Amino acid sequence: MGEIIRFISKSERERARLIREARANYERIFPSADPADAQGAADEGSGSEASSKP
Repeated sequence: MGEIIRFISKSERERARLIREARANYERIFPSADPADAQGAADEGSGSEASSKP
């Protein structure tokens, strides 16, 4: 019962989707040398805010 549900606006969801898509395109063009780094980037992307990492 005491769960808090955070409202995420449509524009914020779209922004997060576009950032994920851009990161995937960047990774496809410039693959990282370290596979563990790619896993870390995937974990970072699970939040709703964007980082400055390309």
